[in-house]
Amino acid sequence: MARTRTTKKLAQRIDLNYFKRPTARKRAKFWLSVGVPAIALAWIGWHGFARDSRVYSSGRMSEVHAVLEADCAACHVQTAGMFSAAASDAACLSCHNGPLHHAAATNSVGCATCHTEHRGRVNIVAAKNEACTECHGDLTTNSGVAHYAAHIESFEEGHPEFSTLRPLDGMVARDPGTIRVNHAIHMKPIRRGPNGPNVQLECGDCHQPRTTSAEWRYADASYASTNVSYSVQDQALAPTTETLPRPGHESGRELMAPVKFANACAGCHSLAFDERFNEGVPHDKPEVVHAFLVKKFSEYIAAHPGELREARDPGRDLTGKPVPAAVRVYTPKEWVDARIKDAEELLWRKTCKQCHTLAVGSGQNNLPVVEQARTTVEWMPHAKFDHNAHQGFSCASCHEKALSSTESSDMLLPGIATCKTCHAPGPEHAESRCFECHTYHDWSKRKEVKPTFTLPSLRTGGR
Repeated sequence: MARTRTTKKLAQRIDLNYFKRPTARKRAKFWLSVGVPAIALAWIGWHGFARDSRVYSSGRMSEVHAVLEADCAACHVQTAGMFSAAASDAACLSCHNGPLHHAAATNSVGCATCHTEHRGRVNIVAAKNEACTECHGDLTTNSGVAHYAAHIESFEEGHPEFSTLRPLDGMVARDPGTIRVNHAIHMKPIRRGPNGPNVQLECGDCHQPRTTSAEWRYADASYASTNVSYSVQDQALAPTTETLPRPGHESGRELMAPVKFANACAGCHSLAFDERFNEGVPHDKPEVVHAFLVKKFSEYIAAHPGELREARDPGRDLTGKPVPAAVRVYTPKEWVDARIKDAEELLWRKTCKQCHTLAVGSGQNNLPVVEQARTTVEWMPHAKFDHNAHQGFSCASCHEKALSSTESSDMLLPGIATCKTCHAPGPEHAESRCFECHTYHDWSKRKEVKPTFTLPSLRTGGR
């Protein structure tokens, strides 16, 4: 006969006090629920007694502010024993004054809006794009006139072509420099002298940073060691003054220096002026060259008085011109003047004019006036750029127009499309946020601040 099993009989088999019976698991849970909070409270209390505020911090501070990590009061206002959530601007300005970007801006933002702390050992200058687009996404000014692009969301969205390359009044942008140079010829195998040899120039043979240790393959020591009378202002254009200065320390390798004749040109381009001499004239102003010629020819004829008697060269007779005497005797002054005239005719009309723009006979003593070179050193006055950071790339990969440029007025600066091939969002690309190229504070207008910290106070966490 089958056994009858009812709900009541089954219920009688259950121990209704099972939850009161102690077990190893229950004891472990009890001591964990009591012990862990007790240990946490003791740990927090010990740090509080030691005045170590790191346990209350939202996270580690940036590298530049790491020394203040244990001193909350250095940045946060303390009220009723509690610190404010946001750092005060006054605390930031007490250490480093940050001048405004644009005086005509319609709104101003707090320091912490762009420079967010407690994110670990990060670069605090690396502001988010949102901090910039707060104004530049829809740029307005007090005057009602915006001199810059008014709607820029990021480098990828809304950023216009670099200002240097944008057409002006319908005219294509052109290089203002006056030195005549054909890049296309110089980038092909070229004969170094009248009788060779052929050489293949590289960009670095002419273009190098201001502070460089690289060897100038086509330099001439005699020119490199000579002081010249012209200045940097005669060679290069001054940077635009209305733009923000370059922030941070400069290594001298950010920008290319103006090309110098002594370093880049003298090894191939001779300034010879007369077959009697093995040296060339100085690469200097016409007055200096003229004085050099006077000195050289005067010294020469004093040492070779026999050349005052000059026989006529039939090969130089011109058809339709009177035939000069077979022999002509010069005075020393006449001979020097004649040789200087021949030498300057060669220099002003041919040698110097290959590269420079000369107004012949318009200066003092009938000497030519050489137009200033007007070499542009800083092409991007609204941004910072560092050639040294791009030294792993070939010059032609960015300045590809140099391979085909035949006019010195050609703009060889790479456009924004070239930069976007590397600088784009994502871990596989280079940084493309606004701070990478642009700065905000005009540090030329900074105000000096009074120091408030001492080393002992920093070590103990107090001020």
